[in-house]
Amino acid sequence: MNDANDAFEKRAKQLFDDSVDSLDAATLSRLNQARHAAVEKSPRRLPPLLRWAPVGGLATAAAVAVLLMQSPAIIETPADASTVDMEILLSEDNLEMLEDLEFYDWIDLAETGNGDSVG
Repeated sequence: MNDANDAFEKRAKQLFDDSVDSLDAATLSRLNQARHAAVEKSPRRLPPLLRWAPVGGLATAAAVAVLLMQSPAIIETPADASTVDMEILLSEDNLEMLEDLEFYDWIDLAETGNGDSVG
């Protein structure tokens, strides 16, 4: 099937080339003039909007890049009380508090009402 297509293509090309070669000078001249007229009528320049589209796209991309670079990379969250408490407990100045960590936990539970009642 592929050989049949190749043979058909070669035969069609040969017939086309023969028909082009057999054209007289007047027909070739008219075809050449028509081609030149078509080229002259075709727009050589893009409309103004399309000419500036790549520049506008580049400017937009640059503006987005600048905005992204100026925005904070890390959103700071307020430290909750347990984080502050752990920082205090783990600081070098308060190592003796670590010895009584269970006691402080019991006091915290008693104050919130979740532990054993005192009294």
